[in-house]
Amino acid sequence: MQITAAMVKTLRERTGAGMMECKKALVNADGDIDLAADNLRKDGQAKADKKAGRVAAEGTIAISLSGDRENPRAVIIELNCETDFVSKKQEFTGFAEQIAGCALAAGSADLETVASLETTAGNSLEDMRRSLIATIGENIQIRRLALMDAQGERLGIYVHGGRIGVIVDLRGGDAGLAKDIAMHIAASNPAALNADQLPPELLDKEKEILRAQVADSGKPPEIQEKMIQGRINKYLKEVTLLGQPFVKQPDVSVAKHLAVHDAEVLSFLRYEVGEGIEKKTENFAEEVMAQVRSSNA
Repeated sequence: MQITAAMVKTLRERTGAGMMECKKALVNADGDIDLAADNLRKDGQAKADKKAGRVAAEGTIAISLSGDRENPRAVIIELNCETDFVSKKQEFTGFAEQIAGCALAAGSADLETVASLETTAGNSLEDMRRSLIATIGENIQIRRLALMDAQGERLGIYVHGGRIGVIVDLRGGDAGLAKDIAMHIAASNPAALNADQLPPELLDKEKEILRAQVADSGKPPEIQEKMIQGRINKYLKEVTLLGQPFVKQPDVSVAKHLAVHDAEVLSFLRYEVGEGIEKKTENFAEEVMAQVRSSNA
């Protein structure tokens, strides 16, 4: 059976596979588009399963924001791949944006639910992910996603170079302030909104370090405690959003900047590509030497 360009186009739209892969699948299926699509999905699944164990610590962040002014909602996702080169490819970043958009439309932050969502092409996001793995040749994973419904009047969003993404929930102020605060969070990476929300383990660890530092100071115990408390106060200003110097006006804190605009940050989310993932380090010199020793043995 003659394989036409229209048949190839139809199969590409259904599966997301490359043109040559679609043509080959159609030839092998004797022009049966349904059979070719099934075979491509099976092939994509086999390739995806084979690559699933490889570390995917690169990637991109995407955010989708609703246009509903009464009830603002946003979704942030991290899509991972193996190399920085792939993370910049349009088909990869476009897929991340599509995931965020589908999750926002469905109002879901459950990974399994989102992966099963259907796209406008009629296939699921999971089918698209596996097809992209087959096309690009790297392990691709939807690592995490979160949905935020505004408790204040607006949500501010900011994505920096596809590497860092922020959503901030703001009461009062305006859209410009919301974006400025989101940019500050991206740049300064606060551990919490304020001291009350700082994870206890972080504060305990810092106190332990400070006690070790002042133990040999020769100062009386009560002076040592005052030294520790002073340094803790400085630490809290460095790691909490409201205590940090505002990036656009470093002589005032974020808290004071918000107060000037009669605004309040209720919560925020910040994603950075690869944070918390243990990356594999390659030492090619040692690898070559090991092969040399093995061949000489």
